Amino acid sequence: MSEKLQKVLARAGVGSRREMEDWISRGRVTVDGKPAVLGDRVETTQAIRVDGHPVQIASEEQHICRVLAYHKPEGEICSRTDPEGRPTVFSRLPNIKGARWIAIGRLDINTSGLLLFTTDGELANRLMHPKFEVEREYAVRVFGEINDAMIQRLRTGVELEDGKANFKKIKALPGEGINRWFHVVLTEGRNREVRRMWESQGAVVSRLIRVRYGDLLLPKHLPAGGYAEYPLDEVNYLRKLVHLGAENETLVKAEDRTERRRRLASMKRAVRKHQIAEKTPAKAEGKAAKPERPAKAEKRPAKPDNNTSNGTKPARKPGHKPKQPTRQRG
Repeated sequence: MSEKLQKVLARAGVGSRREMEDWISRGRVTVDGKPAVLGDRVETTQAIRVDGHPVQIASEEQHICRVLAYHKPEGEICSRTDPEGRPTVFSRLPNIKGARWIAIGRLDINTSGLLLFTTDGELANRLMHPKFEVEREYAVRVFGEINDAMIQRLRTGVELEDGKANFKKIKALPGEGINRWFHVVLTEGRNREVRRMWESQGAVVSRLIRVRYGDLLLPKHLPAGGYAEYPLDEVNYLRKLVHLGAENETLVKAEDRTERRRRLASMKRAVRKHQIAEKTPAKAEGKAAKPERPAKAEKRPAKPDNNTSNGTKPARKPGHKPKQPTRQRG
């Protein structure tokens, strides 16, 4: 059966349907070597290219929706590549055939915690869309004097550069001092929104961790830099949340406690190995950047002996006065 071209491209993870419609109208998409037009319907046997690059497509029945939980550490960016050479979240994910991982939202380089990935572009786009109001919960450590009036303003709404924003929920955790922890909930994912909201009240976010997306919590057993694939129940929970049909298949295998422990131990070793590999080039560059030490000065030649090698005394210099013998008294 044929499907709309923009729907097929969105499911393949190229972009949202709206983006694909724009790309088609701008002539960036071809079908069987001919420029595509809006309204085209395609089948899985046809050759589709975007900007000259082939796109692997599958029918809705053939496509298996997969969702991955990733524990993002601080210091990683959410782009596939980075011209500055910084580590990216995609470098740690498992390789898959016939599909690619699509990030559901983003976390900035200084934010850690739960980041979801999927192979279904339509699911990713719907979960990120504000109209579905999917909750994101963050644990945030705030530096500054916080009072009840500030918290009330953050609940009712504060003006940011890109419009008004508010926390759906905000809860102070037990503790005192100038550094305090809060849990806050948003239903949208604007750039650096949590940080900007606190900054609007004169406070600074010193740590930010995403702990929940929808009803899915950051797995406690998952190390920073580790990932785990969700079983079918959790996948269908997310699909139902954004009004998509249920998935019938999964590639996640059932495992007992021993297998799970073995897998987690293997993951932790892989994470440590990855961290060492990232640090090693930096050390090598640091050593190369150090200036070379100057070569040690050559030792001065030993003073010549008063006698030459043939036993005769060397000739005296002109004007040399011989020492007068000292007179002995007595």
